[in-house]
Amino acid sequence: MSRLNILRYPDARLHKIAAPVTEVNNGIRSLVADMAETMYAAPGVGLAATQVDVHQRVIVIDASDTRDQLLTLINPEILAAIGDADCEEGCLSVPGIYEKIARAQHIVVRALGRDGQSFTMEAEGLLAVCIQHEMDHLQGRVFVEYLSRLKQTRIRAKMQKQQRQSA
Repeated sequence: MSRLNILRYPDARLHKIAAPVTEVNNGIRSLVADMAETMYAAPGVGLAATQVDVHQRVIVIDASDTRDQLLTLINPEILAAIGDADCEEGCLSVPGIYEKIARAQHIVVRALGRDGQSFTMEAEGLLAVCIQHEMDHLQGRVFVEYLSRLKQTRIRAKMQKQQRQSA
C-alpha cells in the first residue's frame, strides 16, 4: 500500500468525470487499499478516486467513530434520495474550508464491493452525506461549487494562495 497525492481545488483534474469500472480486479483492489491508506492518513472520512487523479468510479468511506468500518463503493448509483439535510461539509481537496450544503437525509445506493459483488444499502445522516459528496467527485463536481460565485471566488483565491506558499 502507498499514500497517494490528493489533488487540491481548483485543480482542473477534479472536474474530470470518472469512467465506470469494467472489472473489479487486483488493480482496483490495490487502488482501494491505497485510497483507504491515504484517506485515513489525511485524516478524512471519504475519498473518491478522482481526488487522487484516477478517473474511475471508486469511493472509500469510513464514517465510524472507531475508524475501522471501511466501506468501498465501486460504480455507485443512488436509487432513492429522501428528505433534506443541511450539513457542514469539508473536503480533503479543499482543506480548511467548511460550508453547509443541502443534501438528501436518507439514500438508497447500489454499488459493487471490493469483492466485485453487487450490493444495495441504505444510509442516513453523515454516511448519506459522505456518499453524496464523494459521488459528486465522480461527476467532476467539488462541494464548493454549490456555493455562491462570491464564496467560490474567495475559496479559489485562498487555495491558490496556500499552494503558492507551500511551493
